Amino acid sequence: MSTIIDTFIAPQCLEEIEILYQDDHLLLINKPAGLLSLSGKNPRNLDSVHHRLVKLFPGCTLVHRLDFGTSGLMVIARNKAINAAICQQFSQRSVTKIYRALLCGHLHDDEGVIDAPIAKDPTLFPLMSICPINGKPARSRYQVIERTHHLLEDKTFMPLTRVELTPETGRTHQLRIHCQLLGHPILGCDLYGGLMLAGTEHTPRLMLHASELKFVHPVSGECMNAKCACPF
Repeated sequence: MSTIIDTFIAPQCLEEIEILYQDDHLLLINKPAGLLSLSGKNPRNLDSVHHRLVKLFPGCTLVHRLDFGTSGLMVIARNKAINAAICQQFSQRSVTKIYRALLCGHLHDDEGVIDAPIAKDPTLFPLMSICPINGKPARSRYQVIERTHHLLEDKTFMPLTRVELTPETGRTHQLRIHCQLLGHPILGCDLYGGLMLAGTEHTPRLMLHASELKFVHPVSGECMNAKCACPF
């Protein structure tokens, strides 16, 4: 059995976590890109969303995570009971998550669905892979917002597509690997082809942002429809 060795050391993140909403039960935050959701095993990867917030809100726990490079909305539970209640909504797929992204190239179709199972493979860590045999079901929807061009330093233009992505399941790296499967990786994605095209190598971050989150408040029963403007 292969042993997974994680050698990643997160660079220092100077951006602050923005608290968008808080009550006695939960928080809604805007996570900056370049910040871990949860501290790593390596002591040099201590800084994280949880590490910062637990100092301000003792007992808080993460309901879900965003990748290190992804920015945007996260819901944080302020106690274990609230965590369990919201996690149940995630497991029942009653939570709606909407992302904004910049993809390399111009998508041909204005909208579509990617239905491709995703599997872990210790020999490829930290990459995930599309695997029809051993993969877990994974389904994502996309809708084109804009097709544009970015002017490069050599005065040429790089085609980009701004999209809205809606994952119907929550697999690790799902949106990143599904966009790669489309042939249009997310700009700035170091694992799935978003830094390989000419002109993409100096992209400052992963161009993926969690822009909307819809769920039911576990205490009040209120429909929470949180939005967070895309920074790119």
